[in-house]
Amino acid sequence: MEPEETAGGQGANMAQSAASKLSQMGERTKQLVTKDPERQKRIILVIVCTALLLDNMLFMVIVPIIPDYLEGLQKAADKAEEAVLHTNSTNSTIHKADKGNFDLQIGVLFASKAILQLLVNPLSGTFIDRVGYDIPLFIGLNVMFLSTVIFAFAENYATLFLARSMQGLGSAFADTSGIALIADRYTEETERSKALGIALAFISFGSLVAPPFGGVLYEFAGKKVPFLILACICLTDALLCLAVLKPFSNRERENMPVGTPIYKLMIDPYIAVVAGALVVCNIPLAFLEPTIANWMEETMQASQWEIGMTWLPAFFPHVLGVYLTVKLAAKYPHLQWFYGAIGMVFIGASSCTVPACKNFGQLMIPLCGICFGIAFVDTALLPTLGFLVDVRHVSVYGSVYAIADISYCMAYAMGPVVAGQIVHDLGFVQLNLGMGLANVLYAPALLLLKNVSKMKPSFSERNMLLEDGPTGLYDTIKTEEREKKRKGLCTTIDENGAETFAQRSYSEESSGGDYA
Repeated sequence: MEPEETAGGQGANMAQSAASKLSQMGERTKQLVTKDPERQKRIILVIVCTALLLDNMLFMVIVPIIPDYLEGLQKAADKAEEAVLHTNSTNSTIHKADKGNFDLQIGVLFASKAILQLLVNPLSGTFIDRVGYDIPLFIGLNVMFLSTVIFAFAENYATLFLARSMQGLGSAFADTSGIALIADRYTEETERSKALGIALAFISFGSLVAPPFGGVLYEFAGKKVPFLILACICLTDALLCLAVLKPFSNRERENMPVGTPIYKLMIDPYIAVVAGALVVCNIPLAFLEPTIANWMEETMQASQWEIGMTWLPAFFPHVLGVYLTVKLAAKYPHLQWFYGAIGMVFIGASSCTVPACKNFGQLMIPLCGICFGIAFVDTALLPTLGFLVDVRHVSVYGSVYAIADISYCMAYAMGPVVAGQIVHDLGFVQLNLGMGLANVLYAPALLLLKNVSKMKPSFSERNMLLEDGPTGLYDTIKTEEREKKRKGLCTTIDENGAETFAQRSYSEESSGGDYA
């Protein structure tokens, strides 16, 4: 009995020791999250960047996998039907029509993610403004995890289409809430530009590394492996989000203001100019991705590995562009509009020179120029959206970054469907000249943003001490008016109230506080 009692005592001691260590780890995690805000911001940046990396890898990883996989399924189905029906003339006609529609089916499958994301974004932006950034991010990661698992085990076109559409749904929540969360936590403009630049670098890396990643694993390990790897990373990121952000126990949202409705943000002229620039600058990338492979095969007899590696070298100039823009924005923050305009001119010039390339080496130069220019535009204008919301509206960022996501989705939804038709009707050269001209002509429109940096922040509800958490827009406005009266400020709000109040607030400061 004594040995058994001794063993039992040792087991109890080990259990107590393990419980003690777990408790200590929990306390350390709590301290990590609550007692060091700077470290918490870095952890949040890691979570968001991982989500953006996964989304863009899943977006592009199917490029070398799905066409070949669907072609194999089609051939298997044809053989099975031939064996049963002995290849009568009616069925052969049907198969020819199906093969003629194969490219269209691939294009629709690729575009379905961006189309659904485009449709859901107005709703997801409003939802994010209402419930905060944590819950939508967690929901988006879980939906992306499910869509990736479905991709791994899908064996027909309908299931693949479902998985692709689900990814668009998850992206509408994860991407928008992630970017908005960065803008919310990094309130200082230099820090915000740097954090958003890092996020853009992960987006670029995911998009450019995914095709070779998927192609190699598909060739040597099968279709399931690349998707299961991405699913595991996505699940890990979702668990980290749950542990660090605690989305379902966070009550900060109760004391946050109600954000500006998305339709009001869309008609803001400054935000509209930025959104238009994001659409136009991403069109060359979105339109070249589905068309450049066939053009390379026809004009330069490119091998499969060259086609697969087409975009990978462009990652490095993209990161360089992000780095330069962040450094320039820190030193000359009033020239953000100028950096965006330079980027659009770079994109336009590079796009026009693509058809002149005669070999793989020459093609790398304009493609790197396009990605370099996109880095300038995105890194300069995404922080500008956050700043515009701060100075002209309410400092809640879900809807404004939903507009940015809508801009990207418009380009990528049109790409797989429209680009092929333009190449067929007009030619590859005309497509590139048109895209380049559109970027160069749009660049002067960014002059409208020249005076944005001179705007002064409005008296946002975010900066008030709320006596009671507002339960709706009416309560929020009343609380704001009450606080303004207490501070002796003007309470008149009209259609241009945010901007008018900012100007008056500036006048008050410059006149020594005599204005009331």
